Amino acid sequence: MSTVSALVLTGFGLNCDGETAYALEVAGAATHRVHLNSLIAGEKRLEDFQIFVIGGGFSWGDDHGAGVILAMRLKHRMQDDLLNFVRRGGLILGICNGFQVLVNLGVLPGLEPSELKRQVALIANDCGHFRNQWVHLTINAASPCVFTRGMERIELPVRHGEGKFHTEPEVFRQMADRQQVVVRYAMPDGRVAGGSFPHNPNGSMDDVAGICDATGHIFGLMPHPEAFNHWTNHPDWTVLKEKYRRQGEAHPAEGQGIQLFRNAVRHFA
Repeated sequence: MSTVSALVLTGFGLNCDGETAYALEVAGAATHRVHLNSLIAGEKRLEDFQIFVIGGGFSWGDDHGAGVILAMRLKHRMQDDLLNFVRRGGLILGICNGFQVLVNLGVLPGLEPSELKRQVALIANDCGHFRNQWVHLTINAASPCVFTRGMERIELPVRHGEGKFHTEPEVFRQMADRQQVVVRYAMPDGRVAGGSFPHNPNGSMDDVAGICDATGHIFGLMPHPEAFNHWTNHPDWTVLKEKYRRQGEAHPAEGQGIQLFRNAVRHFA
């Protein structure tokens, strides 16, 4: 049994917990899906885990803005537990709605680590509607992010209506100086999208798709790595299968998204 333990949050509209738990298990973690109420009540304790994931979905129906209510519940009921979890080296991953939660909570970008202060926002897509598509991403090799170590490019799906990254110029400058911009939307050849739609699906400034804190232990991104857990999740898998066959190569054993979770597990193992 794995000695690396992961908690995947469930409840109140989060709906990607099954795929997320599966991806973590494939990556080698002992994974537990825990309802928010159980965590707040102390039936499960964050201190007993090494990886904490807030996955995608529509917590509280995004009625007061994406991720706002869940962020406030965590802030007012679990602030000390969260800060202690980070101080002792725990890893936190926020995917899509989870990313929105982390920026509303104030742990990302975390320019002032001792404070939960909101400094960036994920707002309505420039296109004016929900986007459900696959995107190309380029990964910042200089980033301290634990989850993306050794990775250069990846394809993942996005599913969001409020994914446009925005912040003040001074905040972005500090993030850039600390290499906290981890993944950017890109063209198929790996060049950054330069704001080009639909390669940048939401109009994010500087094509930002995901950021980390200065330690690299907290990572949030809009694309869904858990949704590329098997190579046949890719929409072009049948074409790729024929390509591999003609080249005399074996097809991949898993989807590219698993690598992010495996990096997290290896960080402890």
